[in-house]
Order: sequence, then structure tokens, then C-alpha cells
Amino acid sequence: MPALALMFNAFVWGVSWIPFRQIASHGLHPLWTTCLIYLVIATAMGLVRRHAWKAFAAFPMLVALGLAAGFTNVGFNWAVTQGDVVRVVLLFYLMPLWSVLLAWLLLGERPTGGALMRVALALTGVVVVLKAPGTDWPVPSSLPDWLGVAAGFGFAVTNIVLRHLRHAPGESRALAMFWGCTVVAGVGAVSGTAFGGIDSPLLASSGWLGWAALLGTGFIVANVCLQYGAPKLAASATSVIMLSEVLFASVSSVALGASTMNSRILVGGALIVLGAVWSAFARTPPARDDGVSAST
Repeated sequence: MPALALMFNAFVWGVSWIPFRQIASHGLHPLWTTCLIYLVIATAMGLVRRHAWKAFAAFPMLVALGLAAGFTNVGFNWAVTQGDVVRVVLLFYLMPLWSVLLAWLLLGERPTGGALMRVALALTGVVVVLKAPGTDWPVPSSLPDWLGVAAGFGFAVTNIVLRHLRHAPGESRALAMFWGCTVVAGVGAVSGTAFGGIDSPLLASSGWLGWAALLGTGFIVANVCLQYGAPKLAASATSVIMLSEVLFASVSSVALGASTMNSRILVGGALIVLGAVWSAFARTPPARDDGVSAST
């Protein structure tokens, strides 16, 4: 059951691009979609679990967790709505690279030889994925590509901050992440609309409401499944199961014409996923005491 719960979580995120694109077809930008959905979820949780707010005084880094989660969701949701889904998901899963660099810079964990090899493996996969015919240098060539990379970096930051907050109540962590998604997406949506880069949500047709309700329900159930399944399995098993998101996203997007699959994507994606799986089973240094990390 824990494994199935985590797989359902991965399934929800792997196919989330479908409702996001349906909502966008009704004129609502993914920034507004993310803001409105998480606003409803965060408000409901904040009212039902009011005691979860108390931990913010004891764990001020919950604010940083919310911001990191917010940037992660904004980048990912925006990218899969407008870009090639497979490319975005693969670039998002550059966890071996970002985790090693952030752990070195923020936690003082010097990378081992194995960690450097995982970084090299992931970077090789990125080069293969991005080196399309006609490109002089394999760098992200579009906004969705850059958003996918940025979202993956935000995901790595989120995991680093979660290591600092391992003693914070789970409800408080979830509340921080929900409100962080609301605030970051809201600031981006309001700014984009004010400067004319994003259409006003008032111009969207009402057809997006049903898809938004479905997406919001999926996010809530997926979070419950994650909270249920993750503590009951080894971290390595959890990480590998969550990688099934790549499979769900690839199959659904290729079948529905939102992505193209060729040998270059397959080889590069295999290298990135292999690096992530290797990272999942790698031994990591023990986390420092929260009394120290909370004060830094």
C-alpha cells in the first residue's frame, strides 16, 4: 500500500500537464491556475489545522521552505503547460547535480567521487537531451526548458530545507508549502497581468473551473498519499518510486501528442534517470542537529 500510494502521487504529477493545458485553453494562465488552486487548499488547511501555524515561530525556516516549494511548482506547472512535457520532466529531474552542489555549498558536505560521477552522468544526459539538430551548444533553447531546469533546482532547495526542518510538524511543513505556492504564483500572476504579459483571469471562460477542481482534488489526494507512503519506506525506495513520474509523463504526453520521442531523448533520459536512481541508493552523511541548522 505505501508503494502504491507513492505511485499514485507520481501519477498525479506525471499527468498534471493535461488539466493545466485544458485550463490554459480556456484563457487562464498557469500562474493564475497555480495561485487560485493553492489559495483554496492553503486557506482550507489553515482554518482546519490552525494549530499548525504555531510551529512558524519555532521554525522560521518554514518560510524558506514555502518559497522554495512555490518556485518549484510555478516553474514546473508553467513549463509543462507550454513546453515539450518529456523534456521538461527530464530537466526537472536533475536532482543528482543540484543536490550535490547545494549540499556542498549550504551544508558543507564535500562531494565524494561517486557523487561527482553522478553529476557527470546527469550532465551527459542533459547534453544528449538538449543537443538537438541545428543547435550549436546544448543549452536550454526555450522558456519551458529554462523553467524545467529552474523548477528542478527549486525542488533540490526544497529537499535541502526539509532536511533542516525534519523535526518540524508535518502539518506545518505542508501548510508552509501550500502558502508558498500561493504567494509565489500570486506575485508572478499579478505582476505579469499588471505589465500586460499575462491575460487577466477575468477574461477566461468558465470552462476552466471543472478542470481546476479536478486538479486541486488530485493535488490534495496526492499529498495525502505522499505523507502516508514516504515514512513507511526507505528513502531510496521512495526516490525510485517517485521517478515513475517520468514514465507517466512520457507515455501520456507522447500518446496525446504533447511530446516527441526519439533515440536522443531516450538515451539522454536514461542517463538522467540512471543518475537519479544511483543517487537514491547512495549513502549520505548524517544530518546535523536541528538546533544548529535552525539558527543558520
